[in-house]
Amino acid sequence: MNVSTQVRHSRKVRVAAALLSLTALSACGGQPAADAAGSAPTTRFSENGVTVTLSVTDWKASGGTLTAVFTPEAKGFHLYSTELPATGIEGVGRPTTVAVTGALKARGGLKAAGEVKSITVPGVDAQVPVYPDGPVTTTLPVRADGNGDATVLVGYASCSTRDGCTIPVSDRPVRLRITGDGPTFDAS
Repeated sequence: MNVSTQVRHSRKVRVAAALLSLTALSACGGQPAADAAGSAPTTRFSENGVTVTLSVTDWKASGGTLTAVFTPEAKGFHLYSTELPATGIEGVGRPTTVAVTGALKARGGLKAAGEVKSITVPGVDAQVPVYPDGPVTTTLPVRADGNGDATVLVGYASCSTRDGCTIPVSDRPVRLRITGDGPTFDAS
């Protein structure tokens, strides 16, 4: 095996080990803070037809980015825009939300990577803003406000034009701890 092949093989082994570690920890409901290789603290949960993966990246000088990836579990489902009013439009839909409390504070607004499109819903006069079917990634700049407990509050609803909607999730808490070493999600 030449040096180039050994380097590629070594990288593949490290990536596979990291993925195996993430998968094993996800099965326990959460993951610890960054490991020696520098991976981001991550946790995941599934509720009402959507899997949400949370991670804190780029942690430097008591600040970083909280990323939430919302993945509908069935094909053909979309999430509502972060800009949707809290009670929806004419009662239809709930916004995709991520907020923080406790020892973690937001340093700006929530941004979504998905392009918003408007759909027509039977019985609703106004257009309803949604993301295209499939996963949506949001980011929220955050900073530590000292050491201690913090909570990420997550909200969303998913719908399909063919299969209807799932029950909305509002302010679903995800706990984490902020220390001098950075954030760590609770394993519960």
